[in-house]
Amino acid sequence: MRIGVLGGSFNPVHNAHLRIAGEAQAACLLDRVIFIPAADPPHKLVAGDVSFEKRSLMVSMAIAGKQNFEMSTIEAERGGKSYSIDTIRTFRERCPDDELFFIIGGDSFLELSTWHRYTEIFSLCNLIVVQRPGCQVLNPLESLSAAVRGSFTLDRKSGCLAHESGNRISFITGSPLDISSTEIRRLAAAGKEITHYVPPDVAAYISHQRIYNKCQ
Repeated sequence: MRIGVLGGSFNPVHNAHLRIAGEAQAACLLDRVIFIPAADPPHKLVAGDVSFEKRSLMVSMAIAGKQNFEMSTIEAERGGKSYSIDTIRTFRERCPDDELFFIIGGDSFLELSTWHRYTEIFSLCNLIVVQRPGCQVLNPLESLSAAVRGSFTLDRKSGCLAHESGNRISFITGSPLDISSTEIRRLAAAGKEITHYVPPDVAAYISHQRIYNKCQ
């Protein structure tokens, strides 16, 4: 089975997240895509101090009825800082016979060298890098840090990076959908309409619970 993993604070989950997951699924023939809300993001505070329970509930609402989309609360169950390497390693241990694909945006790919124990990621899973508006990875090999660049070779025909472990980094260009969680929080706090940016059930929940009033 080919399993995609998509992590994030999902504060809130929005239509661009769903599109990224769908395009990664289609491009790499994934059997499942698992959304993983971060319980305690290591690089930033959760804006508005929105609880993990509320953020994960919004993800559940967003993917309800979408075939092969699932959610995992693994990072809350594990406790501590929500480091991607720990999540990937746990999935690798739980699914030893499956192909694992970690889905990230182009902006995250360019920042990989700042991640906790990032050098271990490449031997544990494949990566799918979804090119996002305003952040194109123009030279994949040179965009990697010098510490790991020698472990990869560029497949010029496919544009993929092949790791010495046999895993690959694939780059896909999806349909642009420039949506920002920050902007959605700002609009929600001002009482503005957000139904163009998030699924209807998520928009109704945000409005009813007044989740982002603290962001004013």
